Amino acid sequence: MGGPGAGGPGNRPERARQDGPRPPGRAHHAGPRHAQGEVSRPGSRGGPRAGEPPSRDDRPAGSRPATSRSFAARPARDPDPAGPRRSDARPDQPRERPQAAPRRGDFAPPSRREETRTSEPRPGADAPRGTVWLYGLHAVGAALANPARRLRRLVLTEEAEATLAARHRQPWPLAAERVERGRLDHLLGRDTVHQGAALLADLLTTPALAQVLERPGPVLVLDQVSDPRNVGAILRSAQAFGAAAVIVQERNAPEETGALAKAASGALETVPLLRAVNLARTLVALKAAGCWVVGLDAGGAPLAGPSLAERRVALVLGSEGEGLRRLTRETCDEVMGIAMPGSGGGLDSLNVSAAAAVALYELGRRA
Repeated sequence: MGGPGAGGPGNRPERARQDGPRPPGRAHHAGPRHAQGEVSRPGSRGGPRAGEPPSRDDRPAGSRPATSRSFAARPARDPDPAGPRRSDARPDQPRERPQAAPRRGDFAPPSRREETRTSEPRPGADAPRGTVWLYGLHAVGAALANPARRLRRLVLTEEAEATLAARHRQPWPLAAERVERGRLDHLLGRDTVHQGAALLADLLTTPALAQVLERPGPVLVLDQVSDPRNVGAILRSAQAFGAAAVIVQERNAPEETGALAKAASGALETVPLLRAVNLARTLVALKAAGCWVVGLDAGGAPLAGPSLAERRVALVLGSEGEGLRRLTRETCDEVMGIAMPGSGGGLDSLNVSAAAAVALYELGRRA
């Protein structure tokens, strides 16, 4: 079956027979002719040889049939409103990476933030969104007695439970969990001075300025005081000297934390803490409500005068390092200071919480 003339690889006709006439439509291969000195058509785009029918590529563009692979016959495509698909993306444009799925509770709607809870925060961790861990006997006891607080969890050692029971009337709004002191160290952080008492509660609702001004007493305004312990100490002095409220800036002021509440020693539950978006506009609103706005600065005249006794005062205190900002100072009606007879030794200013306590005492003495 394998004699000469068969179609096997070893029985093909001689190469010289390829120089003769070619049957129509046979593919043109330039490779074998290079060795015989034949010039190939560049890119197979030249005209046809004499006696050969024109190939598919040699026909005029108008006479070529439209095929499914012809780009000229492909209809224009409307842009995809959803953006380029993977097959249509250009190689020089980086493909967007899919974003990671949000963790549970990170984007909870406000109506459900109270329901997003963890079984127990990790050591030293923040409280769940919308809540705060209060600690210390005074802070926890005042929160238990505050009807405006929504309480979540009360954790006490045996000794702290006995102390709170003696100070505050029972029954409490929620039952206490009895734990060892080491459990509280793990819950709040080993360096936290919790005194054996911790309370998970919702953040307090900020009242309106008009509602606060119904309370008697001066108003304290803090211009970018950022230390939570200073703000807590100022709240404690505000309660002691009968201030109506403490106003802080919304952005450059500490949040309601356990450290702030412990420094306030329970005053966070009794003195309203307001957060103003724009402090200068808040001072203008206090003026419109009849307050005499006094900025406290070390270079001002001594805190005295008939204006302090005849009008309700809004006392403005600057930050720990920079003091009053320019716009805040210009918005004040007066700028005064605290007389310090012993300042000749190089001491020309007080800590902001100490200055607030002295100024409130002076205002109460002259009222």
